[in-house]
Amino acid sequence: MDLGISPPSNSYLTTEALAAREIWYPLKVMVCNQCWLVQTEDIVGAEEMFSEDYAYFSSFSTTWVEHAKQYVSNMFERFSIDKDCCVVEIAANDGYLLQHVKAKGTVCYGIEPTAGTAAAAREKGIEIIEEFFGIAMAQELANEGRQADLTVANNVLAHVPDINDFVGGFALLLKPGGVATFEFPHLLRLVEKNQFDTIYHEHFSYLSLTAVKGIFSANGLEVFSIDELSTHGGSLRVYAQRMDTGKQPVDNSVADILEIEENADIRSMSFYRGLQNRALQIKIDFLSFLLDAHKQGKKVAAYGAAAKGNTMLNYAGVKPDLLPYVVDMNSAKQGKYLPGSRIPIVEESVLQKDKPDYIVILPWNLKNEVMSQLAYIREWGGQFVTAVPGIEVQ
Repeated sequence: MDLGISPPSNSYLTTEALAAREIWYPLKVMVCNQCWLVQTEDIVGAEEMFSEDYAYFSSFSTTWVEHAKQYVSNMFERFSIDKDCCVVEIAANDGYLLQHVKAKGTVCYGIEPTAGTAAAAREKGIEIIEEFFGIAMAQELANEGRQADLTVANNVLAHVPDINDFVGGFALLLKPGGVATFEFPHLLRLVEKNQFDTIYHEHFSYLSLTAVKGIFSANGLEVFSIDELSTHGGSLRVYAQRMDTGKQPVDNSVADILEIEENADIRSMSFYRGLQNRALQIKIDFLSFLLDAHKQGKKVAAYGAAAKGNTMLNYAGVKPDLLPYVVDMNSAKQGKYLPGSRIPIVEESVLQKDKPDYIVILPWNLKNEVMSQLAYIREWGGQFVTAVPGIEVQ
């Protein structure tokens, strides 16, 4: 798939940066017809994207924090995690999940390379190692006796440039009977539901169980169970253990998901063809909506300065003349500008003053949460709009 060129989706601009040049990169994804891993063709360095001013803070989504709380409860019960165990989260972000582990009195620590989110986690009393994770770090932690009974890796497997080095680290970090869980958006749903806006430079990989199982096996991990989740438009939670010492039985869910992917022809190029044209149609429909609203003198605003929104806006070539501002709760983003489109990011009070006719929800995966939070726009006749998987006005 070719989405043209764009800057990294989380590279928000300060007012001063507007006067400087902005670096844009090709945004293409390719599929390997041997292992069926889908990856970006042109790689932007991880250090550039996950820098000290990285602005994605997980705790701003109440839905996601609740998801993490439920995860902790389920894992503690399923795998008998107690106060004598150790839980480690890779990409711990701002402590959205480990705060629930800490509340149970269980030893835990996180690994998080971005300074701002690491600082937010430390404010919650969580120990954070501020580095990128891989085999070398895992070996060092294992040598220090800091192996884990449970490792958590939510929405990070797609974000690593060297996926083999990353996965190989878990086989070292886990105790002999330890369990690792990974959550990631399911490639099958991305293609079936036209979720092309989840493609951006920060995502190096787009993952099916078919590809993940092969990567894990090559790096000392065995997949033993799968959960299908509704998060991020349809995700998988993959449970894995060390191939050499793991004792969890492999359940039917693994074969079931592999069969679903096989029946969808995920190991055939025919599965991937067609998404490009469907994305183009969504782009055209979105632009038509904005242009029609402009002609009719309607006010349009957006909500959620999200990476997926930046993919959509830059692919469609939308600028502030058609979408004058985007609201976001994250104070680290307010006062800045979206990369590429340079649309200003403002606080929620602007909505109440401006009273737009339409609010485009850019993070469509949080549509229900946002519609509930902003229900007051109905008082002036405001309506909500989503563009993926197709234009919908509510």
